[in-house]
Amino acid sequence: MRNIKLLIEYEGTNYAGWQRQNPRKPSVGAGFKPAPTIQQTLEDAVEQIIHEKVVLYGASRTDSGVHAMGQVAHFKTASEILTTKLPGGVNAHLPPDIAVKSAEEVPDTFHAQFDAKSKVYRYTVLNESLRCALFRNFCYHFPFLLDINRMKEASQFLLGTHDFQTFQRHAYYTKKNTVRTLSMMEIKKEISFIHFLLEADGFLYNMARAIVGTLLEVGRGKITPDEFKRILELKNRRLAGETVPAKGLCLMEIKY
Repeated sequence: MRNIKLLIEYEGTNYAGWQRQNPRKPSVGAGFKPAPTIQQTLEDAVEQIIHEKVVLYGASRTDSGVHAMGQVAHFKTASEILTTKLPGGVNAHLPPDIAVKSAEEVPDTFHAQFDAKSKVYRYTVLNESLRCALFRNFCYHFPFLLDINRMKEASQFLLGTHDFQTFQRHAYYTKKNTVRTLSMMEIKKEISFIHFLLEADGFLYNMARAIVGTLLEVGRGKITPDEFKRILELKNRRLAGETVPAKGLCLMEIKY
């Protein structure tokens, strides 16, 4: 069996996230049809080319509405198809909002998720009074005046190894181990767009979006940088800001 690694780009607007939905899960109401997922759509397209069933393992299970420029996935196959022919062939069977950018054969032991050393995400905020039309699916419109320097000051408290329970979603998504290492936290302004760049060895559910939501409260003057540090230390989700919408989040890169 060969092990094939794919680099994938997609717009998550029309999908219920990366992960294939459980076919055994009961439908809600007559005629209910679940939204498609990135994983299932890609698996169907790959199968059209290699003529065998595959299971695609993604590096990150992005949520509904989240985009990716650098998602990585792998699958095992007995097919002898050249990897140079895979991207074009698979793309011919994909909708325009998903694209395979490259394919390569990797060692049998490679696993897209478990071998990842870190993940880089970018969250984009449109910070002006009026909303935009062209980029509406790729940014969060936040019309309030923001102090970039205050947000940058507060964000530095996130660097290093911490218990990020404060920024984890409640209920059954809760993980027992909530310690992660954040190696990059940058905030950059580009005209009216503010980009939040985060790199960590792993992210809790909604962690990046909750961090951005809380930093926006710092930028508005609702929370001081020192209070932000205290919120992180107290590990209480109710003290942090809102979880910002998924559409502003993009998986930029998986590092191995």
